[in-house]
Amino acid sequence: MRNSIVQLTIAMSFGNNEAVMHPTLLCDEHNIILVDCGFIGSLPLLENELRKHGLAASQLTGLVLTHHDHDHMGAAAALKRLNPKMKIYSSSAEAPYISALEKPLRLRQAEEMQNALPPAQQEFGRLFCDMLRRVEPVPVDCILEDGQYLDWCGGCRVIATPGHTPGHISLLMEDDSVIIAGDAIALENGVPVIANPQFTLDMEQAARSMDKLLLYRAASYYCCHGGVYSTQM
Repeated sequence: MRNSIVQLTIAMSFGNNEAVMHPTLLCDEHNIILVDCGFIGSLPLLENELRKHGLAASQLTGLVLTHHDHDHMGAAAALKRLNPKMKIYSSSAEAPYISALEKPLRLRQAEEMQNALPPAQQEFGRLFCDMLRRVEPVPVDCILEDGQYLDWCGGCRVIATPGHTPGHISLLMEDDSVIIAGDAIALENGVPVIANPQFTLDMEQAARSMDKLLLYRAASYYCCHGGVYSTQM
């Protein structure tokens, strides 16, 4: 199989709002790696996206979770049940939350915020907390460390990008000059920004991580929220 890096699109409706996120698919002769996997209940949408590229979820060899958030790992447990041989990758800092060895930081944050919400937002806050509690944990098979090299698609380097969450990671695809940013960078009107500042756990770290990625001057940045940011004129 020819090396390829493809951004997928998953859109789901939540009440009157539509949420969109973009997992990334890495394919080479030996590996079919998915980076993040979408929302709770989005497995059928993910399978449909894979079919567009002539693939099935059962063929995935690995799933990299950039961090523990419902829109990035919501379908992970369902995907692992469908494909038990698929390896789950994450950073050491995120693994305890992904595998439910510790209470997720995002749920702790939401529960604390709930107490301070004005009455008009209390119902939304309650539903958001309920959704976070429904995220199924999944065991992490392989820990990824900052600077670690993987042979995916001609060379993949792990980059620690904390801030949005403490153990957030991004990936540098060296041959293609592509950075898979997860939530370390989002795009708004085509401009790189910090993803969801209201939910970012450490804004100063997040700003440093975004600057760190942009200093690589990669040809393209694949952002889970907003799509692809190209630096090529």
